[in-house]
Amino acid sequence: MVDVTEEEMDKPTFKSDTVLSDVHLYCPNKRHLMVRLNAVGQPVFLSYFKLLWNTEDLASEKHVREAITEREHQYACGDEQCDEDRNNQKKERELNSEGLQALLDDDGDLEVVRRPRSASDLEAEGLLRDRVYPVILMKGKEDAFEDEEQECTCSDVVKIEHTMATPLEDVGKQVWRAAFLLADYILFKRDTFRCCLVLELGGGTGITSIIMGTVAKRVYCTDVGEDLLAMCEQNVALNKHLLKLGRGEVKVKELDWLKDEFCTDPEVPYSWSEEEIADLHDHCTVIMAADVFYDDDLTDALFRTLYRITHNLRKSCTIYLALEKRLNFTLRHMDVTCEAYSHFRNTLNDLENLQDRKMKYTVEPIKLDFCQFLIYERIEQLELWKIIAEQLT
Repeated sequence: MVDVTEEEMDKPTFKSDTVLSDVHLYCPNKRHLMVRLNAVGQPVFLSYFKLLWNTEDLASEKHVREAITEREHQYACGDEQCDEDRNNQKKERELNSEGLQALLDDDGDLEVVRRPRSASDLEAEGLLRDRVYPVILMKGKEDAFEDEEQECTCSDVVKIEHTMATPLEDVGKQVWRAAFLLADYILFKRDTFRCCLVLELGGGTGITSIIMGTVAKRVYCTDVGEDLLAMCEQNVALNKHLLKLGRGEVKVKELDWLKDEFCTDPEVPYSWSEEEIADLHDHCTVIMAADVFYDDDLTDALFRTLYRITHNLRKSCTIYLALEKRLNFTLRHMDVTCEAYSHFRNTLNDLENLQDRKMKYTVEPIKLDFCQFLIYERIEQLELWKIIAEQLT
C-alpha cells in the first residue's frame, strides 16, 4: 500500500494542456516509426511526407478536388443520383428510428445496456465499427517501411522526426498544417525564392525551412530549446538528399523572441557567430513563420523581433506569415471566439500603420488558390499573409 498525503490528493493528477496536431489525424492509418524518447521522455516518431512533384501526382490531387466539387454541385442542383441518395438516407434514418424504438421499454424509457456486448454480438448485428488508429512501429522494425520507401524516390519524400502530442510549451515538436501551407507556397513560387537568404522564426521541426532549402541559397532555421533544435538539426540531416538537389543550406540556430540580442556565446549550442549575424543582416531578403500565433505574449514578442531585425537589414525584405484560425469556446464570452487570431490581426494592423521614418510595412493577404504539393487538409481557417518591409532611407 502506498501512503498518500492530503496535500498530494489535492494536486491535479493530469493536465489538460496537451495538444495534438491534426496533420496525422488526416491519414489515420499511416504507419509511424517510433525511433526514440527525447530528453523529456516524449516519444519521437519518424514520418514520411510525399511531395507531389510530377504532373501525375498533381493531376490525382486535382481529380480528388474536382470530384468533391462536382458532388457538392450535384447536391445543390438536385440531379437524379442525388435524389436517390437522399431517398437512401431517408430510409436509413427510418431504420435507425425503428432500431431506437426497439430499445424502448413499455413506458417509452430508453433501456441502457450497462455491460458492453461482445464483439461477436456487435459484428452479428452489423454494429461493429472499423477501428482507426495510427500504426506505431518500434525502432528495429524499419523493414516495415520498405514498401513505402520503394514507392517513393529520394526526390519526393520529406522525412521528419516529430512528436504527436505535447504540452503547449512543446508544440514546436509537432508538425502543423500552416507549415504545410507555407511549404506549398514556396514550391509554387520557386523562382521567387531561388538563391535567397531566408530567416525562419519558430521553425519547430524544420519542415518549412527544409522545403525552402530546396530553392534558396541559405536558410537560418531558428527556435528555442536545445531538445527542439537538436530534433530540427536531425531533420535537416535526414533530408540532405533534397537540399543537394537545390544546392541549398539550412543552418539551425537559437533565436529567442523574448531577448533583444542574438546568442553569441560559443559555449551555448546553436549560438550565432559574428560572421553569421553579419551574413543575415547583409543578405537576408525573406523572413517567414508558420503557425506561431497561439499566445498573445509570444505574438507581441514575434512582432517586436520582426521590427528589430528588419531595421538591421541592409536590404528591403518580404515577410510571409502562415497561420490557422482556431476556434475556442470561452466562459468569458460564453461563445466561440478566435482570441489569438484577433490579437494577431490587431498587431498586424498596428505594424502596417506604424509611423516610421526608416521602414514602411505593407500588408496583404495571399489567395490560397495555388497548387497543393503536400497531402493535408487545406481547411478554410488557414491563412497566408505577406508583409513587404521596405527600407526608406
